Amino acid sequence: MRTLHIDLETYSDIDIAKAGLYKYVQSPAFEILLFAYSYDYGPVQVIDLAAGEQVPAMVVGDLGDPAVGKVAHNAAFEINCLKKYFHTEACQWHCTMVHAYYCGLPGQLGQLGKALGLPESRQKMAVGRQLIKYFCVPCTPTKGNYGRTRNRWYHDREKWGLFKSYCARDVETEMEVHRILVQHPFPEAEHFNWVLDQEINQGGVAVDQDLVRGALDISRRMQGELSGRARELTGLGNPNSVAQLKQWIRDNSSLELEDLKKQTVAEVLAGKSGDGLVREVLRIRKELGKTSVKKYEAMEACMCGDGRIRGLLQFYGANRTGRWAGRLVQVQNLPRNYIGTLDTARELVKKRQTDALRAIYGNVPDTLSQLIRTAFIPGEGKRFLVADFSAIEARVLSWLAGEQWRLDVFRTHGKIYEASASAMFGVDIGLIKKGNPEYALRGKGKIAELALGYQGGKGSLVSMGALGMGLAEEELPDIVRRWRGSNRRIVDFWYTVEQYALDTVKHGTAGYMPCGIAFGRDEDYFYIVLPCGRRLYYYKPEVRVNELGRDAVHFMGVNQKTKKWEAIATYGGKLVENIVQAVARDLLANSLMNLYRAGFKIRFHIHDEVILEEPEGSGRTLEEAIGVMCRLPGWAEGLPLDADGFEAHYYKKD
Repeated sequence: MRTLHIDLETYSDIDIAKAGLYKYVQSPAFEILLFAYSYDYGPVQVIDLAAGEQVPAMVVGDLGDPAVGKVAHNAAFEINCLKKYFHTEACQWHCTMVHAYYCGLPGQLGQLGKALGLPESRQKMAVGRQLIKYFCVPCTPTKGNYGRTRNRWYHDREKWGLFKSYCARDVETEMEVHRILVQHPFPEAEHFNWVLDQEINQGGVAVDQDLVRGALDISRRMQGELSGRARELTGLGNPNSVAQLKQWIRDNSSLELEDLKKQTVAEVLAGKSGDGLVREVLRIRKELGKTSVKKYEAMEACMCGDGRIRGLLQFYGANRTGRWAGRLVQVQNLPRNYIGTLDTARELVKKRQTDALRAIYGNVPDTLSQLIRTAFIPGEGKRFLVADFSAIEARVLSWLAGEQWRLDVFRTHGKIYEASASAMFGVDIGLIKKGNPEYALRGKGKIAELALGYQGGKGSLVSMGALGMGLAEEELPDIVRRWRGSNRRIVDFWYTVEQYALDTVKHGTAGYMPCGIAFGRDEDYFYIVLPCGRRLYYYKPEVRVNELGRDAVHFMGVNQKTKKWEAIATYGGKLVENIVQAVARDLLANSLMNLYRAGFKIRFHIHDEVILEEPEGSGRTLEEAIGVMCRLPGWAEGLPLDADGFEAHYYKKD
């Protein structure tokens, strides 16, 4: 098969960062400026479309030819840009960005080239950002540029020549990256999953435009009212200024606040410090800081002309484990809803009846926040089928570790919080029910299940909110001890995985576990083979002493706190977390493919939840969808998978 490497430079009047790829391409102003390509790693050709050159007929034909493989970095961009003018299919493309994520590497081409140690002549040109700002987005009209709103190729021919070189260099960098990545092949099954992801993102999901616009209108009016009230109470010209407000609080109370972050404000309001005036101003600040409006603004910004939002999901967004990440509206962290009368609240927002909302629900910003999920709606004459896996990570962990009593729970009643409390405290599970004093143990079982499965200790319980739910700090070590004592196979699993990892990195020997997990390494990677055959890659591994003075596996990766590419230490519990989350992700990917093949329309998915769109009266039921979703792949035999769900005419948290 011949290979065609491609990179495009484009123009649009839509901000792609805020509105997303699909709205960006749909703009009438969109055009492809430069088309750079190379066949089979040969010399790069740059077609200057902006200056009137044409893409050669052979290249046009090859864009749609399945016998010619197409490669691009962040290929979704090239695919959707080219589809506006030419015929091409996602299944014929390979994305080096996704492949890099699979190999545990950075996704951005510039960072990737550096991480792989490419020579300077093959790395992405640093000048690109300035050139893109000059040629690819609208410019501000000034006297100096004679009032134009766009810079064209003939406005600065020297820059344009450099821009063409930049485009060609991107193809050269991409080809060098591709040469390296193909040494660790991207699995065929993952390619099919990526192609399905392109289709899901392309289809998008409808949005209730009346609800979005009503929420924004109410929010703007309330922002004005609250800001006015804050100015009236404080006498400040800009009460939103952190510096001004901190000084005002010092002058009017005994409080010395280092910052005015959301958590700091919440802690003050939860306590008794500060007089009534200061507390009222901080309460106003808390309401002004509600993030729900940002979600609605994001929806409005990325809504396409047909009222649908596309591109909500990033395939392999969590590199290594392969889990999806949210984009644009960030559906992975939507606020929960607790309102029992969602229909009423939605109608009041659509009619922009702020006073009625305040009278019924009290806190209007909080109400708007709870309604954000419901802005996602099925098409006319259709309904949502929403289904999600039940306690998927706990089930996978129990299956991999062979913790039999937990597997028995999941194969029967499924009440893992009660069962965990029963095992921890030696209390009959039948007594742990509402109305009995033993029911208080359920909370301890729940927090232990949420916090301790990946070698967490007292600190993990605190991070998960143990103190906020009424547990005393001195109780926490006992909860850790009891949970570990009742889950000995899981504890053994942590230390066995860690020892296999240390031995593999030190000696380069392969290791195999009865649960279907295997370990190996080569010149560049330590890797873990999952039951499905997919690999988790750890780049440039070595064993050295960690901050606790123990031998630990270190590897190069993106530090989630600093966001820098640097050496990261890991340990048994963290590796087990990677494995479990990756297996849970593989089960979701399997379910998505099963649902697609069964003819269900997948609109989007969040964590372990799938949102399907089905015509009214089609005869297809939620139970049928759940049955398809829970169909196990061959590699997961014996895993007690289960799911639950509901039907609705808007998305919500049931």
